[in-house]
Amino acid sequence: MLSKKSLKFLEELLNTSGPSGFEEKTAKCYRGYLAEFADEVRTDVTGNTIGVVNGGAEFKVMLAGHYDEIGFQITHISDEGLLYFRNVGGIDKTTISCIEVEVITEKHGKIPGVIGKKPIHLLTPKERERILELKEMWIDIGAESKKAAEKLVTIGDPVAFRSNCEFLDKNRVKSKGLDDKIGAFVIAESLRELSKRKIAVAVYAVGTVQEEVGLRGAATSAFGINPNVGIAVDVGFATDIPDVDKKELGVGEMGKGPFLERNADNNPVLGRLIRKTAAKYKIPVQEKAGFRASGGTDTARMQLTRSGVATALISIPNRYMHTPVEMCDLRDVEAAVKLIVGTVSALKPGDTFIPGLS
Repeated sequence: MLSKKSLKFLEELLNTSGPSGFEEKTAKCYRGYLAEFADEVRTDVTGNTIGVVNGGAEFKVMLAGHYDEIGFQITHISDEGLLYFRNVGGIDKTTISCIEVEVITEKHGKIPGVIGKKPIHLLTPKERERILELKEMWIDIGAESKKAAEKLVTIGDPVAFRSNCEFLDKNRVKSKGLDDKIGAFVIAESLRELSKRKIAVAVYAVGTVQEEVGLRGAATSAFGINPNVGIAVDVGFATDIPDVDKKELGVGEMGKGPFLERNADNNPVLGRLIRKTAAKYKIPVQEKAGFRASGGTDTARMQLTRSGVATALISIPNRYMHTPVEMCDLRDVEAAVKLIVGTVSALKPGDTFIPGLS
């Protein structure tokens, strides 16, 4: 079971806002937690935070979970004091009108606001059927004029969904930014557990940045670490909701264990070791073919670092991805931690992951 201290950190991490490219507060939160048990903690120039255990070992394992989140950025302030914006990352336009947001400023901290649009009463029948474009919406922070707004915010300020972490029932958590702060949490907890063990390899747990705009943090951190093995933890589509085509995406249920992906991003030898570990310790897992043949997560970028890295993707089932109300199950999180700890503990210098040779 996850400890109260771990859950408190998870809540703090989820409530810390940091759209891609603006992860400073998140990095500070993450760095503070890793410092309690890692031998070394650092944040690089890109913004990735790296915690190291047993760093003197020659064989290196990189664990990656990105802690950036989708959001917006201010592009214009109108005479009325309304803020116009663009997206940062993949935004679902159907989910954002009239939601609460936070403008992240350097001088005034978080400025609360709402995304506004014309009331339904003023829309024509055709307009009511159409999905609004971002340029047709605005952020209202309550300012009465452009001058009043400019005293609080400035062009280029990032905007995040309002912090809203909440634990539901016994096992589930709802929040913005679970994609992929839940993955960053998994690797932090994995490093914490590994710090208590005698292991034969060096472990680098990396909270990566700018994943939502091109897997950028994984590229720089993996190049710097130069790992032999890389395991990324991200979220995957839970299909236990209505109207999801299981013939296309497979069966994936919350609370039944993390997804083990099989596609071009996953080294088959490492995959067999992970599945062997799951069977040995009776850890529940779910098999998935992957959302696509390749790409979309930090796994793909780690795999192509330097002369190549043996990589694997472990995914936490997620409902309502890329919305302000994503949902995950803590039992899947616990299983993922156990799986990573068991797998890494089994690694030893000299292990090879060349397909077809073992």
